[in-house]
Amino acid sequence: MAGRARNPVQGFLLWLRRQPPKVKTALGCVGAIAMLVLLRFLVVDHDNLFVLAEAIHSVGIIVLIYKLQKERTCAGLSLKSQELTAIFLAVRLYCSVVMEYDIHTLLDTATLATTLWVIYMLRFKLKSTYMEDLDNLPSYYVIIPCAALAFLIHPSTAHNVVNRILWAFCVYLEAVSVLPQLRVMQNTKVVEPFTAHYVFALGVARFLSCAHWVLQIIDGRSYLINALGYGWWPSMVLLSEIVQTFILADFCYYYVKSVLEGQSIVRLPSGVV
Repeated sequence: MAGRARNPVQGFLLWLRRQPPKVKTALGCVGAIAMLVLLRFLVVDHDNLFVLAEAIHSVGIIVLIYKLQKERTCAGLSLKSQELTAIFLAVRLYCSVVMEYDIHTLLDTATLATTLWVIYMLRFKLKSTYMEDLDNLPSYYVIIPCAALAFLIHPSTAHNVVNRILWAFCVYLEAVSVLPQLRVMQNTKVVEPFTAHYVFALGVARFLSCAHWVLQIIDGRSYLINALGYGWWPSMVLLSEIVQTFILADFCYYYVKSVLEGQSIVRLPSGVV
């Protein structure tokens, strides 16, 4: 009993692990809502959440670079996820230049440059350590549905229609670009520290990005709605943000659990991702 009293966090995690999926989902939703309420009162300008999300994504990429430089191995990393990330960043950078050009343009430029460096390392310098057989989710399974959806549902703003379709494409692709990485982790069941830090950083970045859109809408920021246009597009933007957050929710839970238990390696049960 005394041991349990000294480890309330571990006791809670043990209790949580025993709960059925519906209870875990409900608790996750309650936790997300609580975080949104907290962010609404702590962050005065909610635009800063989007900037922070992009900055954290960049930190995740820096962690990958450190891993590749220090350990000289890319084991556990998905080249396909990195390539999908480069695609949506390149498209978003183009759209940012021709449609708005602000601080996001600079952040996307830096993130794209570092992502391309990671791709170069995986394809050429560290190719012998790349787990190609485990990185087995075809990229076209992700790209084609996103392109088709972008053609059907895209912004209704005054911009050129091609630019509007590209804008929608990068939003949809960003939401699911991590799927090949999750497939690799599902195949290995064990995630080494640097890869785990990177994927967790993605999860945090996706949540902050989602929080940015949700809080803007709750606050009635009419200029945001005008920028998005009308029709199905504003709803699809919000849905994409929610989807990319929940895709990584399970992994983030096991990451936090491993950190609190003092484990450097994240071990995933079957069917988690």
